[in-house]
Amino acid sequence: MTYLDHAGATLFPESLLKAFTDDLNANIYGNPHSQSISSKLTYDTIEHVRYRLLQHFNTTVEDYTAIFTSGSTAALKLVAEVFPWAAESPGEPGSRFCYLTDSHTSVVGMRRVAGAMNVPSVPVSPAEIVSRAGEVTAEEGSCRTPLLFCYPAQSNFSGTKYPLAWIGEIKSGKLRPIDVPGKWFVLLDAASYVSTSPLDLSTHRADFVPLSFYKMFGFPTGLGALLVKNEIASSLRKSYFGGGTAAAYLAGKDFYLPRQSVAERFEDGTVSFLDIIALKHGFDTLERLTGGMENIKQHTFALAHYTHRVLSTLKYPNGAPVVRIYSDTDFSSPDTQGPIINFNVLDENGEIVGYSQVDRLAGLYNIHIRTGCFCNTGACQQHLGISDDDIRKNLQAGHVCGDDIDVIDGRPTGSVRISFGYMSTFEDAQTFLKFVIATRLCGCNLLHLPSQAENVTPVTASPRENGFTCESNVVNELPLKTIPKGSPLHTRSPSGGTSVCPQHAEGHSERDVTGISGHSAEAQESHGMPVTVTNIYLYPIKSCAAFEVAQWPIGNQGLLYDRGWMVVNQNGVCITQKQEPRLCLIQPLIDLEKKVMVIKAEGMDLISVSLEEDSERETPICQSKVCSHRVQTYSCGERLAAWFSEFLGRQCYLIRQCSDFQRNAKQKREMPVTAASLSLVNEAQYLLINQTSVLQLSDQITARLGEPLPLQKLMHRFRANIVVRTKEPFEEDQWDEVAVGSLHFKVMGPCHRCLVICIDQQTGQRNKEFLQSLASTKDRKTNFGIYLMNHPDHSLPIPNILSVGSQVLAVEKNITHSLSSEEQPSG
Repeated sequence: MTYLDHAGATLFPESLLKAFTDDLNANIYGNPHSQSISSKLTYDTIEHVRYRLLQHFNTTVEDYTAIFTSGSTAALKLVAEVFPWAAESPGEPGSRFCYLTDSHTSVVGMRRVAGAMNVPSVPVSPAEIVSRAGEVTAEEGSCRTPLLFCYPAQSNFSGTKYPLAWIGEIKSGKLRPIDVPGKWFVLLDAASYVSTSPLDLSTHRADFVPLSFYKMFGFPTGLGALLVKNEIASSLRKSYFGGGTAAAYLAGKDFYLPRQSVAERFEDGTVSFLDIIALKHGFDTLERLTGGMENIKQHTFALAHYTHRVLSTLKYPNGAPVVRIYSDTDFSSPDTQGPIINFNVLDENGEIVGYSQVDRLAGLYNIHIRTGCFCNTGACQQHLGISDDDIRKNLQAGHVCGDDIDVIDGRPTGSVRISFGYMSTFEDAQTFLKFVIATRLCGCNLLHLPSQAENVTPVTASPRENGFTCESNVVNELPLKTIPKGSPLHTRSPSGGTSVCPQHAEGHSERDVTGISGHSAEAQESHGMPVTVTNIYLYPIKSCAAFEVAQWPIGNQGLLYDRGWMVVNQNGVCITQKQEPRLCLIQPLIDLEKKVMVIKAEGMDLISVSLEEDSERETPICQSKVCSHRVQTYSCGERLAAWFSEFLGRQCYLIRQCSDFQRNAKQKREMPVTAASLSLVNEAQYLLINQTSVLQLSDQITARLGEPLPLQKLMHRFRANIVVRTKEPFEEDQWDEVAVGSLHFKVMGPCHRCLVICIDQQTGQRNKEFLQSLASTKDRKTNFGIYLMNHPDHSLPIPNILSVGSQVLAVEKNITHSLSSEEQPSG
């Protein structure tokens, strides 16, 4: 694994966990609000951790108080709620909440709390702050209205480090976020910064400093802190009081006296005391392994600097850059740039390659990155050129934060981010660079990457007679261990190099399809041939092997018994082939007459489960999730659990969806509202693929692998329910509605392929070529096949049977193709 999302969450070392668990085994820690010996031990240990925390930032309890929270977001929310906002009056201008536009969502969200108190919020760009430098007038200096300015010490989007000197300059009035008289207080969002850089609060005396410890240590999660300057603590206003915060109060009258300790006053309820104790071991481990934050700062920046200088020199044969880097610095100093690189991948024509596509390909190489806007819309808009209207239009187009809609109208909605931590290595940086070169520059035969000490000249792919090579004057040759030959994403070289298949392959309609086994139907090969169903598959157990049939009944949830069962781990979480590829070796077979499903696997005895649901079962109902949607299921019993656990070599269970539970399909903005019910499928009731489209992909993969690929094996990778055959490849992408005999379906959209298609369904072995070839064939997209639902305007016919050989009538988007009376489908 190459982990490059340390700005999201760093990794924890084994020694930290061992020290923590040894501590718990050796000591009993009681509730710190009690008076027992174990409770006193907990209280004293927590106070020791507070001292250690402040010491880490070169300050003491005389100047700051450490208030533990559930995270940096909770710390920011607390500041918004307790800050001494002043309402505007005839003689006073009133408070203002100002924040840098390059701020985390959790900072921007503070404006809602301020707004509820009638305090205006003002976003400020970095350039605006610098432009307002000047001396404070006597009149402005006499105004004591509290004003709050928030900015990040380090942008979580680009890694830009904003000057810590702003703290003193703003508080003194030399810099003014806005021209409003009053007394400025500064909140320094240090969550991203302190994970890899030292912060000296004795020099840079911010009033509020929110922290997130999993970004520093990896463990514990769900714990943060707010460092508050003591001189402002007395003016903070707190309304709610929880357990442990009161010195005294009356239940029957409005009387409450808070505790004197600032920390105890603001820590409502019992703090997460075991997690706080873990922090001590986090600080100890960090110091022991690294020697301190300055070492971490230099180490992580060196990796980022090296990666940036190589990445920024990668060129296509036509001289076009491979990536577009979003940064406000030139990566020349760790004082202005953190170990974060934000970018988008470009094709040779300068067009954006969507971040979700890059993420999927990185997953093939076991490289973990972060994509999207990183909870920082302001920086995303600034660097990607996204206007406010664009945000609204993208929302109308169905894009929301965190989804995989990465390009709309040719423009990116987000980007790719890599970030380094103190355990990152030079090999991690090289692995990432090799991945970019292999997937963008045709997998150069000899890859020369510079060492950390060498200068970098542009690394360019140049055409040659039998492919491409990378040209550079550096001499440090590094072997490609897992990079395949050939270009996963390259479509055509502008300078005359090799290319892959165009969008529509010629002659595929004349290909022999006898290689497809099972219940395939012969299709006419004339230009006007009817479209027919060639194969039908169902997958009774989610992620297990396909069950091919010649005809099958249709139900309200799709093919009867399709994805009616799934395998879960000991925590009730669904296991798929992504985590356990050997699931594809488990073959379920359904006998409708005997009403039984037989399950077989090599080396295992046959085992069966009844198709009939026992209404009087004693098995408890359990909740699980499929694609973030809640499902209601019940266990199929210990006998089946033992069978699956033995075969997979891990504790797991077979569960079945309750028949009386209805899980509705996700609603898309452009789709009509329906109450269509789903089984344990991911997206829709059916998945349809086109045999002709598979043939085109087969040609390219065969060329890349240098050996023929059986068509049946390739088709199985797409795990479709319905297979059809058309004249041209990818005709199905233009369909809006489909009729198969008397059955009517609504197209719900394309299937965005994941890593499962890289798994050979006969052996369980992975090969990354498949997803890469699909991306190059489909214009850098990994869509293949279309989702179908029972049409909401048509009731299921009787008999409701789907059969191989049935003719298919497709209605294209905005175009209806009418058939002659002879061509009209019959029941």
